[in-house]
Amino acid sequence: MKKLPINDNGLNASQLVFGCMGLGGGWDRSPIQPEHVKQAHEAVEAALESGINMFDHADIYTLGKAEKVFGQVLKEKPGLREEIIIQSKCGIRFADQESGLPGRYDFSKSYILESVDGILSRLGIDYLDTLLLHRPDPLMEPAEVGEAFHQLKASGKVRSFGVSNMSAGQIRMLQKHTDEKIIVNQLEMSLNKIGWLETGVHVNQEAARQNTFPEGTMEFMQMEGIQVQAWGSLAKGLYSGKNIENESESVKQTAAMVQKLAEEKQTTPEAIVLAWLMRHPAAIQPVIGTVNPARIKACGDSVNISLGREEWYSLYVSSRGVRLP
Repeated sequence: MKKLPINDNGLNASQLVFGCMGLGGGWDRSPIQPEHVKQAHEAVEAALESGINMFDHADIYTLGKAEKVFGQVLKEKPGLREEIIIQSKCGIRFADQESGLPGRYDFSKSYILESVDGILSRLGIDYLDTLLLHRPDPLMEPAEVGEAFHQLKASGKVRSFGVSNMSAGQIRMLQKHTDEKIIVNQLEMSLNKIGWLETGVHVNQEAARQNTFPEGTMEFMQMEGIQVQAWGSLAKGLYSGKNIENESESVKQTAAMVQKLAEEKQTTPEAIVLAWLMRHPAAIQPVIGTVNPARIKACGDSVNISLGREEWYSLYVSSRGVRLP
């Protein structure tokens, strides 16, 4: 698999990222079972065979079990840690019924430091290649976050830092208070979730009122050399095999177009959907969330697929359901 350009922090990452949210069983407190470890081994092996060397976690995924089961894989595969890039996220706190506390976000220095210690313990590793702040905390004190980043870097626990679901303005404010370069912003982006494109297309258009994607964010990340990562990149299989009997005509037409292109290029629908994202000049890095080995491998060919401008626009216009203004 082709690699992205090596950034200032020396990460030599694959163009696809394996998202580990589906590992570890259910989102409950039930213990990890042998079949969960087996599933993790098979998924990781499929990713490695597909050329993927970057793995995306979050401390909340299956309530910490995703990291625990991945840590078991690392333990049973000596040497793997040094061959891969591990990224995790923190900052989301679930509601606590016993204390009555609501679900919330927490970018306090103490919580960030505590979260990283928990992540490293569950994974059974000494450091993270990248730590992302998961969702914007309205009470964020950027200088306090900067202190946490500095302490984590100085201690060797985290080598680089990023964010998830943030606007250009939020990143600018955070960056002003830390010497650590923000190298990643992970956003929901897919052939079905196209607000990131519509923001640019709808400049000076009434339709802009209906789009919530923050204006200027894509341009800012490109100018600042911040890696754009796309979560939800496969659109939950909407164009690559999911039952779409009750979906809109535009979804059905787009799925048919994806299938036709896959047949013409002798590849998979998953590869077409991902290649469409990667055709954008922002060098988008899709995060794939499936744990099915066959589907992981079906994604791998995306880095070898080239879509022409007309093919790209045909998919885009079909997905949006109406012609361009």
